[in-house]
Amino acid sequence: MSWNNKMLIDGKWCDAANGKTIDVINPATEEVIQAVAFGTREDAKRAVQAASRAFKKWMKTTAYERAKVLKKTADLMRDRVESIAKTLTMEQGKPLPEAKAEVLHSADTFEWFAEEGKRAYGQVIPNSMPGKRHMTIKHPVGVVGAISPWNFPITLQARKIAPALAAGCTVVSKPASQTPLCLIQVFECLLEAGCPEGVVNLVMGPAQEIADEFLENQEVRKISFTGSTEVGKELMRRASDQLKRLSLELGGHAPFIVFPDADPEIGAQIAVMGKFRNNGQVCIAPSRFYVHDSIKRQFTDATIRLTQKLKLGNGLEPGVEIGPMFEKKALTSTQELVEQAKECGATVATGGKRSDRFERGYFFEPTVLVDVPTTAKLMIEEPFAPIMPILHFDNLQSVIQAANNTRYGLAAYVFTNDLTTAWQMAEGLEAGIIGINDPVPATPQCPFGGMKESGLGRELAHEGLEAYLETKYLAIKLGE
Repeated sequence: MSWNNKMLIDGKWCDAANGKTIDVINPATEEVIQAVAFGTREDAKRAVQAASRAFKKWMKTTAYERAKVLKKTADLMRDRVESIAKTLTMEQGKPLPEAKAEVLHSADTFEWFAEEGKRAYGQVIPNSMPGKRHMTIKHPVGVVGAISPWNFPITLQARKIAPALAAGCTVVSKPASQTPLCLIQVFECLLEAGCPEGVVNLVMGPAQEIADEFLENQEVRKISFTGSTEVGKELMRRASDQLKRLSLELGGHAPFIVFPDADPEIGAQIAVMGKFRNNGQVCIAPSRFYVHDSIKRQFTDATIRLTQKLKLGNGLEPGVEIGPMFEKKALTSTQELVEQAKECGATVATGGKRSDRFERGYFFEPTVLVDVPTTAKLMIEEPFAPIMPILHFDNLQSVIQAANNTRYGLAAYVFTNDLTTAWQMAEGLEAGIIGINDPVPATPQCPFGGMKESGLGRELAHEGLEAYLETKYLAIKLGE
């Protein structure tokens, strides 16, 4: 099987200016899938120049014209879901059903912003003096640099590209170098849907070089970044030189809290689903599990049983629920987290090691830990791994305090049937996204983003469109 392996600059598929390529590796087999173009800052500069030229025309198109392109893109992605999802599974590792869900969710994002772009309303403001009129109108920010990681290579770019195009901006996308092939297929859909030359551009290359171009090129008016908190902070520092606008979706360390009124068996099912989706390599994945003392035993037993039943394997094989870790480095860091937790006093209830069932591939057994002390590294830093530490609590206020005791504030999860408890947790937890009995809360029409060191701004929903618009205030003095 062969894929398009080129970059897209100014409407043309091209090699890197220096002719270099980089291998894309299948994490289930450790084999090379394809070599893809791997450029430099010079390629990023050409892409920014193309986007800048295209912006002058694209911003003048109507929201209805832009909507046609976005809707057609969504339709093409749905038509090609099997092909795109297979590519995604091969280069990222997630099971094929999860890959299909990612493609379809991303298509929904394009379609939703096609409609939301028509609602970039200004307003008429009552005047305070005779003969004056006041109003606001919206103006697209300009050229956008979009940087995303490997764990959701299509979804995380769709959340940037779709609202940017709907607002009238143009885009230069920088995907993770390890997972570009599925996104190339999405860009093929964008071109076939009628996206004009230069409006969308795709550049693969060293993250630092391309980020430098985005930060220092004055034609780039905004950077939208999904990734680590540390890199997000560096972008904030350097963006201040030009007061460049930023949207940052950063790290998380989500608590999952189970109250005594809840069914521990159902709670365990929801917890296992939320934790081990994409091997725990999800920014909003629950990573600390607080269970009330009165049901801890039942919940823990059910969790261990359900975890042991999960089918581990190549994501292309039928029935596989857990694929390989994304890369060897992730496999190693996961093992180190488990070993460090054991040294602190934690006990491995199931899993805890690289799977010995596979000769090749980065497979790690889904892991449940008990008796995990708060000093364990995985309780302090974002684990991004298939490790489920189970802790306990005895009252609502203490668990709120424990849940909030982190620099992160992206997501939190609550499992309860008590309305009062649900509201107390919703109001008390310091997180931008709170799932109550819902382990998969993301949807295009609702805002996505975090508090504290988990980010800046919101993606998706109406807020996601506003992030790509400037507000202009018009003061008009009428004649006598």
